[in-house]
Amino acid sequence: MTVRRGGVVLPSLLAGVLLALSLPPFGWWPLAFAGAGLLYWRLHRLRARTRFLAGWVAGLGLFGVGLYWIESFNWYGAVVLVVAEALSMGLAALLVPPSTGRLPAFVGAFTLCEALRMSWPFGGLPVAGVFLGQAGGPFLGTARLGGSLLLTAVVFLGGAAVGELTPVVQRAVQVRLDPSVGHDHHEQQRAAAGLVTLAFVLGLAVVGVLAPDGGSAGRSLTVAAVQGGGRRGFNKEEVPPATVFAAQLAATRTALFSGGRRSSPELVVWPEDVISLDEALSRSHDGRTMARLARRLRSTVVAGVTITVSATAFRNEVVAWGPTGRVVAVFEKTHRVPFGEYIPDRSFFAHFADLAAVPLDAVPGHGTGLMVTPAAPLGVLVSYDVFFTGLGRTSIRGGAQLLVVPTNTSSYAAANLPTQEVAAAQVQAVAGGRDLVQAAPTGFSAVIDHEGNVLLRSDLGRRQVLFATVGLRRGRTVYDTLGDAGVLVPGALVLALGWLLALRARRRGADADHDPRAGRASLDFTSVAGAGHWPEDRGTPVKPHVAPHPVAPVAGPAPAPTGPERPAGG
Repeated sequence: MTVRRGGVVLPSLLAGVLLALSLPPFGWWPLAFAGAGLLYWRLHRLRARTRFLAGWVAGLGLFGVGLYWIESFNWYGAVVLVVAEALSMGLAALLVPPSTGRLPAFVGAFTLCEALRMSWPFGGLPVAGVFLGQAGGPFLGTARLGGSLLLTAVVFLGGAAVGELTPVVQRAVQVRLDPSVGHDHHEQQRAAAGLVTLAFVLGLAVVGVLAPDGGSAGRSLTVAAVQGGGRRGFNKEEVPPATVFAAQLAATRTALFSGGRRSSPELVVWPEDVISLDEALSRSHDGRTMARLARRLRSTVVAGVTITVSATAFRNEVVAWGPTGRVVAVFEKTHRVPFGEYIPDRSFFAHFADLAAVPLDAVPGHGTGLMVTPAAPLGVLVSYDVFFTGLGRTSIRGGAQLLVVPTNTSSYAAANLPTQEVAAAQVQAVAGGRDLVQAAPTGFSAVIDHEGNVLLRSDLGRRQVLFATVGLRRGRTVYDTLGDAGVLVPGALVLALGWLLALRARRRGADADHDPRAGRASLDFTSVAGAGHWPEDRGTPVKPHVAPHPVAPVAGPAPAPTGPERPAGG
């Protein structure tokens, strides 16, 4: 029967929406496997252009839900972003063979294309990646083995298992209800493939739990994450920087200098961008205030500082003051947010949108993110950096024993991005085997242990200080050692394996067409089913032609041979 466009678009769109509902703030992580399984099923025996359409529509469902909150800044920019991001899934679907070899290629193609989306263009956009939905599920431990990319691969591996097993279960139910339906040996092959894949996914989960997790804590550290609080959904032009700084000071003084506290935490973490200056930090009033605060607390105080350096540029820094009040470390953010902290090709995009909301471009920094402070060697991930597990790995390999995330999500009125950021922090903590402390001006601030457990989390908009004792670790996970290459290389290999199997099956079908010893029934079957071709866009499937048994002539000479037999119409 003909596969109509609705028969491709509707299941594909549903698959994307199911993937999106696995993400925070929804967090229904099992739906990721249902969505990936539905997409895997839908790609079966589709032509190349139809596979691209199916993948692209699934991407619209995923990113249309996962990134819809961007419309609060610019609705037509959000539409363009969703459409563009969905192309990565269209490309992945295009790279999946229609039949033979589909299972390994499906996993490899979608993992590699997600890696591409997370790194290009403009440094990539890991927000709304399917790995975020697994932060609240049982597969989070696999991040120790391969970071966010392995979590991505697990989703599509599990989806492939679901896609293989579901038709088998349906067939078994049909046979039970109507024994005349009969069994199909192809269903047995699919059942075996699905069970092996499912066992592999569950095995990864077990290995992830047992894998090195950063080791036991060498010593503990008392920390405080300070959240000044305030209304959300406003940018720097709408809320004066002095107001934000005053809120942070008030929260710190109320929590640390009142209530009969006898000791101060060893490390105090303030958010990103809560000190905004037009002059050098050493000459500023805010800088002197922070130095006095650190001396009075006898603590290491870490805070985000932005400094305007010209009419067109600013620096986004994280500064650490030691217990003596002296600046002991500075890190300048290296991974800038495109269209948030800078405008790539500003003169070009100025023709299409008003860029007044981003008047200055952040200067890209340098370094690994490691800040050596009196409290501990810290791995600093500034806001958006937390979505990139490779950045945390870099600082850990440099010697970081604790991850610190100063962030600022105050411009986002909805909870979508803050909840995704906490999920990314969970993945980051597990991948690196380090405890993590996150501080935001209006939320979410959080304390997460090296196993991904959220020990403390603030409320959005509320003035709050989180106190905790965290562990300092020196050990490394498998991901710390191998990085993303531990997933990219196998992903490329299984994609190649899928296409090798597909091409081998296609050659076998072509060879059968030219083999005079091939029977007519097997000839037609291999040319259609064995080679993976299915004319779903051209009408009804081609049925194998089986010649009737020959009838011996009553009398007369046998006809002269005219050559190899060919199927009718061949």
